[in-house]
Formats: sequence, structure tokens, C-alpha cells
Amino acid sequence: MMPYVDIRITREGATPEQKAELIAGVTDLLQRVLGKNPATTVVNIDEVDLDNWGIGGLPVLDYRALQASQSKAQKP
Repeated sequence: MMPYVDIRITREGATPEQKAELIAGVTDLLQRVLGKNPATTVVNIDEVDLDNWGIGGLPVLDYRALQASQSKAQKP
């Protein structure tokens, strides 16, 4: 069976070079750790719009804003 890896990231401007590095890195990892054949390894990168991504019950932008405000409140 060929390995299939699905990477999901928010659509925030990952460059083609960054995506190529992800594909190469995941392929290499599967070969080194599990002995999988790179020629049959499939890596799919799915970019998700920010308004379609949520964390902790919040849209991702609201979650990040909350995290930033909490981080600032903890600094002396």
C-alpha cells in the first residue's frame, strides 16, 4: 500500500517552496522511519480559508486574538 499523507494548513501565503519542503520532508520521514518507498508516497496539501478553521470553539482569528491578549496580560 502506498502511504497517503494529508496536510491541512490555513491559507496564509505558504509559498510553493515551503510546500515543496513539506512534501520532501514528509516523504523522507516516511522512508527513514517506516521504510516506505518515496516513489509511491503521496502527499496532499490542503489550504483552508481562515473563516473555515476553528480552534477551541472559536474562529481561528478570534482564537489567536484571545491568545495574544492573554499573553500580554501575563507579562509584568
